[in-house]
Formats: sequence, structure tokens, C-alpha cells
Amino acid sequence: MIDNYFDNEEFIKIDFTTTQIKKGEYDQCRFLNCNFEGIHASNIQFVECEFIDCNFSNTIVKDTAFKDVIFEKCKIIGVKFNEVDPFLLQFQFTDCQLNLSSFYQLKIPNTPFVKCNLEEVDFAETILANALFDQSDLKNAIFDRTNLEKTDFRSATNFTINPKENNLKGAKFSRNNIDGLLIDFGVLLE
Repeated sequence: MIDNYFDNEEFIKIDFTTTQIKKGEYDQCRFLNCNFEGIHASNIQFVECEFIDCNFSNTIVKDTAFKDVIFEKCKIIGVKFNEVDPFLLQFQFTDCQLNLSSFYQLKIPNTPFVKCNLEEVDFAETILANALFDQSDLKNAIFDRTNLEKTDFRSATNFTINPKENNLKGAKFSRNNIDGLLIDFGVLLE
């Protein structure tokens, strides 16, 4: 049963820390410059929604559905995406701060991360096949038993990935960033 249904609506400059977000389904809605910081956004359905210039830091998203959702210029620090509803999970991130967030054990193939800061993000045991890390900073991001098959790292920076511990078949790297694959072996490129 859906509590509320919102279709093709715009939410502009709403501070959900003072105005409670209504539980329900949001279909093709746009959230512009909204603040979700630290709120419980659990059990909400976001379908084909856009979040632009929003603050999602430390937001609780347990059993929240993100189906074909776009995050652009958002601050999304410390979010446990590993707790979301995995059914039809699909999102893309452009120019977002995702530091300290977790995608642990999620199946998110084909996910684009464009111009994102992904410091200390947990991608352990995540299926990221065909993902794109375009001009994104992966400093101290965790890749452990991660499926990175055919993932594009050509313009990514600061990553450390152990080829023995992760599936890298068909993954793309540039000559400029290949050292991130050798650090665990004590090899230094100059």
C-alpha cells in the first residue's frame, strides 16, 4: 500500500530536516536544492527522479527504492546505500560528493560516476560490471572481491585495486593511472 503518490512534481529548496518528507512513491519528480541531511528517508520509492544540488549526507535510506534516479551536484556523505531496496536499483551520479558512503554487496552494473569524489567509499563485494568512473577521485575506496569487469577507470584517480582480489576482466585503465593496480605488490612506477 502506498501512502502518498507524487507524479511529475518539483520540490524546490525544501528543508526536510524541518518539514517531514511524506512516505510514498515519487514518480518523475525533481528535487532542487533540498536538504535531506540525517533524516529517515526509509521505505520511500523514487522512480525516475532527479536530485540536483541536494544534501543527502548521513540520510537513512533503509529499504528506499532508487529506480533510474539521477544525482547531480549533490552532497551524499556517509550514506549506506547497501541498505536500500535492491529491486530495479539504478542510479547515476554526476559531480557528487560521496565520501564515506557504502555500496557493499550491491548489484549496480552500468552505474556512471562522473566527476565524483568517492574517498573511502566501500565497494566491497559490489557488482560494478560496466561501470564508469569518469574523472572521479577514488582515494582510499575499498575494492575487495568486487566485480569490475569491463569497468572504465581511464580518467579515474587515486584508486588502489588488487588485481588478485577483484574481477578486472576487460576493465579499462590509462597508462597514467595503472600504478593503482600495482601498489599492493610494492611496485612503484616513475
